Amino acid sequence: MPDRQPSIAQHYHERTKYDPKTLASRDLDWSKQPTPFKEYRIGASFDLKPYLTNEPGAIDKDLQWQRLSRLLFCSYGLTIKMTTMNGEPVYLRAAPSAGGLYPAEVYLISRGTPLLPAGLYSYQPKTHSLVHFWDSDVWATLQSACFWHPSLDATQLAIVTTAIFYRSAWRYQDRAYRRVFLDTGHLLGNIELASAINDYRPHLIGGFMDEAVNRLLYLDSQQESAMSVIALADLLDLQQNLPLAPTALASKTQLNYPSIADGDLLLALHQASNIPEIPNPPLLKDIVPDPIKQLEETQTDKYNFPFCLKVSLVTPPIDWGEHLAELETTILKRRSTRAYNGANLQLEELKALLDFTYQPQNYIEQGFDRNPDYFDLGLIETFIAVSGVDDLEEGCYYYAPKAQELRQIRFKNFRRELHRLCLGQNLGRDAAVVLFHTADLVKAVARYGDRAYRYLHMDAGHLGQRLNLAAIRLGLGVSGIAGFFDDEVNEVLGIPIDEAVLYITTLGRPRQ
Repeated sequence: MPDRQPSIAQHYHERTKYDPKTLASRDLDWSKQPTPFKEYRIGASFDLKPYLTNEPGAIDKDLQWQRLSRLLFCSYGLTIKMTTMNGEPVYLRAAPSAGGLYPAEVYLISRGTPLLPAGLYSYQPKTHSLVHFWDSDVWATLQSACFWHPSLDATQLAIVTTAIFYRSAWRYQDRAYRRVFLDTGHLLGNIELASAINDYRPHLIGGFMDEAVNRLLYLDSQQESAMSVIALADLLDLQQNLPLAPTALASKTQLNYPSIADGDLLLALHQASNIPEIPNPPLLKDIVPDPIKQLEETQTDKYNFPFCLKVSLVTPPIDWGEHLAELETTILKRRSTRAYNGANLQLEELKALLDFTYQPQNYIEQGFDRNPDYFDLGLIETFIAVSGVDDLEEGCYYYAPKAQELRQIRFKNFRRELHRLCLGQNLGRDAAVVLFHTADLVKAVARYGDRAYRYLHMDAGHLGQRLNLAAIRLGLGVSGIAGFFDDEVNEVLGIPIDEAVLYITTLGRPRQ
């Protein structure tokens, strides 16, 4: 009997792998480089810049503006302006983006508050403002598109993140779909942490009828499409202190599809992983009748290699300052490291990095959320190649988050191999630690259909952003890598073959 055709998500993943035999350099047409800004020329503008600082004795309305202004700025605001050799301005944002292309856009939907009249708003990073481009009440339409998600019942504001595909595809072609969702994950990480600073709680929604949300925002879904919906709860309003709710719904699994040409893979997977519109959509509770059970995670780690070296990672939490002041500072000064000096990290530094990223329960007393929303962290695994950490043997380790320990699977210094695996980037060779996020794609598709591909990469990006910020807080260097020789990573490092590599984060001491 012939093997069954893989789902379109699995097909896309195989087709967009990098392989040293087939990878070829490509000249970019710089005349077609897309702008990273979407501008609305019609609509009332709300300037958020005056509210970036906390003024003592401010009235309640100003405090609300300050919280919203700082939330948006720390999520996706412009943090630095540079100039190219040609005199062109280049802007960096609070969230990192592959190639500095920033495919994400941020929209705000208001139910109608004393601050923001009902309607649709576009966040404009370049001017740090909100443009009110549609002034009708659309909240019920949003609720219907999200299957009447309970978090939207009590909240008054929602954030929608979208992606403009060409911004990333211009450089990365079909593989851009991976990077678009990793970048969205970075943004979601910032939204989660910036919310903690400003007394909000973001409730993540990944199960929505795509075209309904796109139409609500007046998007051309061939060019720009919704990636996530976030119900933004105000924790200063007791009625908005809400319980956890399901974040992910499954799409269909597309097994029968025609031959897809190069250049069409991105859009083909995106369309196949949409949740189609249906009239009179059911309530989420009728689709997921036992949300608590769905939210439960297994209490054991996936891999437990016999007779392997095990290293405990229990450690005191990172101090983020009074009222999380150091967190805000860290978000705004974060930069991707361009070069490492090859020096070792201390084991305590590695412990702290992993603790902040994977153990949020250790940060409740500082004001963080105990259970920040992801789509399904139970599908994400972490492997770590250690090239230079004091008091830790070189090699490849599996990180067991439940047990809070490293489990060694290969004994070797992989610097030379990591240089090759990361497409010849010196970041891989000179980093002290290279961390790999992986997932069993077959298992993920069985659970969530082809839409799983979105969830996996957004969760990996979200974790990557927590690593970014922990590293910057500790004075370390950090940089994400989304381009690598997929299959060789598993083969060289001993990562189980069922684990598809999603994302790489390099960590080390930055070259001065």
